[in-house]
Amino acid sequence: MSNTELHPSIVALVSLAANIAANHPGQGLCQMDKLKQYGVSAEQIDLVVDIARHIREEAGSRLDARFDAELAARTQTVSIPLAIPVAAACCTPTPSGKSCC
Repeated sequence: MSNTELHPSIVALVSLAANIAANHPGQGLCQMDKLKQYGVSAEQIDLVVDIARHIREEAGSRLDARFDAELAARTQTVSIPLAIPVAAACCTPTPSGKSCC
């Protein structure tokens, strides 16, 4: 049987990436000190942050595109303007003949 336990530095990197990708309010900043203690280089951390941000932005773009498509489909069915005659929708004219609408 093999040992499947991950090194704490790998767990911290994955946690950092997940927090950034998920838009977690803490953004995984608590993992930064741990990663420094484990000797993970700034370049490796930067790469993980870059990948996580890319995943977050791509997911957001796809969600926005899906929402926009659904919104467009729903608003197309309601594109017929209401045909209310102006005279019927307005009040009677003022004594000087001006419309109050």
